[in-house]
Amino acid sequence: MGLEIERRFLVVGGGWRRHVRWQGRLQQGYLAGGADGFTLRVRLSSQPDAPEAHPRSPGADAGSGDGAWLTIKAPATAEQGGGEAGPGSGLVRQEFEYAIPAADAAALLALTTQCLSKRRHGLDLEGGDWVVDVFEGANAPLVVAEVELSSPGQAVTLPDWCGPELTGRHELSNAALAHSPLACWPPERRDALLQALGSNRKIS
Repeated sequence: MGLEIERRFLVVGGGWRRHVRWQGRLQQGYLAGGADGFTLRVRLSSQPDAPEAHPRSPGADAGSGDGAWLTIKAPATAEQGGGEAGPGSGLVRQEFEYAIPAADAAALLALTTQCLSKRRHGLDLEGGDWVVDVFEGANAPLVVAEVELSSPGQAVTLPDWCGPELTGRHELSNAALAHSPLACWPPERRDALLQALGSNRKIS
């Protein structure tokens, strides 16, 4: 068992692209989930570029390189740094992750309708392990930056293309977007997010 210490930000603009070191496509689905933040996720990763440059190992994050993983996430205890209320309350989570055969992952993905796909890009930024996720399908044109940290209090220097912080915004978590993608949101709610993205694109 490990701890995931992660902050998430809405991405505005394309300035992040000059920092890309590798990329791959992720397909993931949710087999179980609760209002308390507990999730059981299956993930299939493929089509990586320059996998030898990936800073995240599968044990640390199943987002780089070919492979498949089953991941359980749960809220952290107060002793682990969880239990805080307010913005950023989802900063620390317990994470249990296990490599599984790709064929098993594909079979599990077929068992759930709560799925999403995205392109993950690893960045060369300092001060944490940075990735940018470009969501596909019903969640386009959402683009989210994630940075994994070594401790909850670690200072982060934010690039100018990082917009509003999404840490603790449960409606924009991956599990929530798999269950209720942007294309299913009420138009006024969806348009407000697109305005924050600085995008003129429409979601249909």
